[in-house]
Amino acid sequence: MQVMPEVSNQNPKIRVFIVDDSAVIRRMIANTMQKFSDIEVVGTAANGLLAVNFLKANVVDVVTLDVEMPEMDGIAALKEIRKFAPDLPIIMFSSLTQRGTDSTIQALINGASDYVSKPTGTADVNEACKVSEETLIPKMRSLVTRGKRVPKVLPVENVQSPNISDKADHIGALRPKSLGEKIEAICIGVSTGGPAALMYLFQAIKEPLPLPIFIVQHMPPKFTEILANRLTDVGVIPVEEPYEGQEVKAGRAYIAPGGRHVALERQGSKVVMTLNDDPPENSCRPAADVLFRSASQIYGSKLLTVVLTGMGSDGLNGALEVIGNHGSVIAQDEQSSVVWGMPGAVVKANLVEGIFALNEMPAELIRRALVK
Repeated sequence: MQVMPEVSNQNPKIRVFIVDDSAVIRRMIANTMQKFSDIEVVGTAANGLLAVNFLKANVVDVVTLDVEMPEMDGIAALKEIRKFAPDLPIIMFSSLTQRGTDSTIQALINGASDYVSKPTGTADVNEACKVSEETLIPKMRSLVTRGKRVPKVLPVENVQSPNISDKADHIGALRPKSLGEKIEAICIGVSTGGPAALMYLFQAIKEPLPLPIFIVQHMPPKFTEILANRLTDVGVIPVEEPYEGQEVKAGRAYIAPGGRHVALERQGSKVVMTLNDDPPENSCRPAADVLFRSASQIYGSKLLTVVLTGMGSDGLNGALEVIGNHGSVIAQDEQSSVVWGMPGAVVKANLVEGIFALNEMPAELIRRALVK
């Protein structure tokens, strides 16, 4: 294990710790990060065991973590790290993330903050450097903005009833609450931190809801299929990727397939889902905006739109249309979000009627779904 000089308190930088069994990759990431004045590589480790021991004794701001390593792999290391550092941003950086493997979903569910796909051929150092510079570094910066840490996901038994009175002062006016408005569908838009947040929600809901739930989670192909299976396994609501023309059914949840937009259409008395390969919106496909717009046309005032943790502002334009069609928008609060980009965008635009911590969100969804 290599330890680098400590960062001066007079010139604070993002302190990065790199964990990878490849010396080439460790050196490549470190050399790439040294180009940036706001980043300092404070150490590297060749396996998970060395990483755990280092992190118990040292303070860092973000960790890049490989999956396949000797002695202790990335998943095992992640679980150990979360026992003593539940809020530390950890980004999985592995070739195993390239094809939507179960290992990456497992890591995200077990507390990884985000992931970046390492080029499959590690000999292509130039490509790996490009990925680090264009993808890995922006994600690191987003995760440690203003010294913010990734919040620990609370156990399901800590589900709480919503109380937003302490959240209103710093975000301005909320829209009037639709306390008695019956809803017929829920749309969820989520990105960074989404798998763990969705697992929490679906595990906390103990009875199927009498309406459909539509989800856009920013992920590549295959990832969403694996995530749907995991959500089905932990909860009582079946979750699946929709197919072209599939009829919407109450009591089920549908997650947009990675790499494809999902939209809703009314065909006679039925609502069906359509898939398309239109250009990305907000650099995303699937995009929450696409789902929100089409759902607002179908359900109007009976649509509840939920914007959870995520980078960027996807969902903002769609939420504007939801409000225009008299629907409702709620958002996750900043403290429980991994990145308060997407929810922060709709909050700052004064589009929401409620802001909820993650452990308050299940009760609010159930309340709104069961209004008579």
